[in-house]
Amino acid sequence: MIKIVAFAGSNSSTSINMQLVNYVLSQLDDDLFETTRLNLNNFEMPIYSIDREKESGIPEKAHKFRGQFEGAGAIICSMAEHNRSYTVGFKNILDWSSRVDLNIFGGNKMLLMSASPGGYGGGNVMKAASGFFPKCGAEVVDTFSLPKFYDNFKDGEIVDQELNYELKSKVEAFKNTLK
Repeated sequence: MIKIVAFAGSNSSTSINMQLVNYVLSQLDDDLFETTRLNLNNFEMPIYSIDREKESGIPEKAHKFRGQFEGAGAIICSMAEHNRSYTVGFKNILDWSSRVDLNIFGGNKMLLMSASPGGYGGGNVMKAASGFFPKCGAEVVDTFSLPKFYDNFKDGEIVDQELNYELKSKVEAFKNTLK
């Protein structure tokens, strides 16, 4: 069994990016993959600062987040975009976790995605994450952006046939890299 860690770069309880992650996870064969879904709210920490780190050390939740990727075979991640960048919740977890070990993602293969209500599909955060995550130990195997989420995603699935085919093809190719 291959362990896959999945999360959305959002702390919203109604995250459209988590909905996209869940859709991708529904495409996986339960006999081959063991999945763990992370909720960023379980890793909430004080805002990172060097002063806080010197005074109190690195929070245990940063170690726990980093530890989620140990022993994993792959990561599925969908990034939310706020003001053309990472959400503050995710960025704070990333900052603290990098103080544990910059190899946050542990050398795992990653399917990197984003979804947004707008037409650009989270393209800005996707570009930032695609460039930075490899420095944090992610091997970004493929990417997928879902624009106009509320038009293209209904009842737990992508309704635009071209986008759905694109994602399903990328999921199949990603699964093949894990064998």
